[in-house]
Amino acid sequence: MEQLIHFAWKHKFFPLEGLKTTTGEVVEVINPGSPNPNSGPDFFNAKLKIGGVLWVGNVEIHEKSSFWYSHGHHLNPAYANVILHVVEEVDAEITRYGSTEKIPQLVFTCPDEVKRKYILLKRTDSYPACYSILRHIPKITIHGWLAALQAERFDQKANTINERVQLCNGNWEQALFITLARNFGFGLNGDAFEAWARHIDLSAVGKHRDDIQQVEAIFFGMAGLLEQHLDDHYYLALQKEYRYLSHKFSFQPPLQADIWKLLRIRPQAFPHTKIAQLAYLYQRQEALFSKIIEAKDVETAKILLQTSTSDYWKCHYLFGKDTVMSERMLGDNSLSLLLINTVIPFLLAYGKHKGNNELCLRASEFLEELKAEDNYITRQWERFGIHADNAADSQALIQLRKEYCDKRDCLRCRIGYQYLKEWKDR
Repeated sequence: MEQLIHFAWKHKFFPLEGLKTTTGEVVEVINPGSPNPNSGPDFFNAKLKIGGVLWVGNVEIHEKSSFWYSHGHHLNPAYANVILHVVEEVDAEITRYGSTEKIPQLVFTCPDEVKRKYILLKRTDSYPACYSILRHIPKITIHGWLAALQAERFDQKANTINERVQLCNGNWEQALFITLARNFGFGLNGDAFEAWARHIDLSAVGKHRDDIQQVEAIFFGMAGLLEQHLDDHYYLALQKEYRYLSHKFSFQPPLQADIWKLLRIRPQAFPHTKIAQLAYLYQRQEALFSKIIEAKDVETAKILLQTSTSDYWKCHYLFGKDTVMSERMLGDNSLSLLLINTVIPFLLAYGKHKGNNELCLRASEFLEELKAEDNYITRQWERFGIHADNAADSQALIQLRKEYCDKRDCLRCRIGYQYLKEWKDR
């Protein structure tokens, strides 16, 4: 319950009078302090009156007093300025770092109503756990929380891109290819597509951009999908091209074919189709990263990412198995998802990297122009009166579900705060 004590102390969810230390000194909480997200005391710069004397310093919180010693705080100079130890159970006296001076301790009892609601939030099988109050939350509170969640989500996406750029030795074009490939996997094959993209030598692709068959040979060969013995003219031609190109460029060994998943996937989303679409895109688009950064509007960005396949893949989903002829163009929903998960995070990451506020602003504008995603998460929130007006809102709701609700991290959620603070409003 230490997390709940931390939350209650931060928001002053306790009676403001009658607080006393274990030695009987009256405690007045003027300011509980600022939460510390890093190592060290839980709260910095608290302002308290203890026994009528004003103290300014840090506050540490534990379930039991003895945790002060088991966590080694008595040996850590970072805890030398702790002015109050807030605990649920006192089972030891504690002393300050480097001396025998005892630190005042306050036995903190979380209000029963707050504790009951917290336990309910943690244990209920309903989703979301706070469903009973959602329709009563002020719209301005919901709007502010969604804005914060959207910013949090895209900061995470931008950080992931920065990590990829570092792994690519600063090559933004390669990092874009890896990110785009991952998102072409649309979930189930995302990890496989990312691993595959890391194997692709884009400089080799660039040297053979005038021939779609050679680009496909590189792409399918590195995917480990040209290792079979098939009586298919096109397959054999790709196999021959790949052997030549692999020798020419000294490619690293390809992936194992069993990395690709086909079960419970529609044929249009088979990895073969997606690899063929990426080959078609990269055979026709040179310097795609620069073009995306220069795209001024959503429609231009969508045109840049729109792709099809070579003629073979218009009547195949797998090698050697014919199917009805059809175009393999990306639908508008797929293009929107690629913008949300690739283009917009890249605009944000590169904008921050270059200190270019215009790119960061454009990322926000793109997100607000795109329609809200229609998926099981947004539909669940819709049932409780929280509607997504655009992709910014739907991404915020996805962040809320994945980073807070699924983890039962209600104490960091503004809606959870509203649910628990009803005790304080009475």
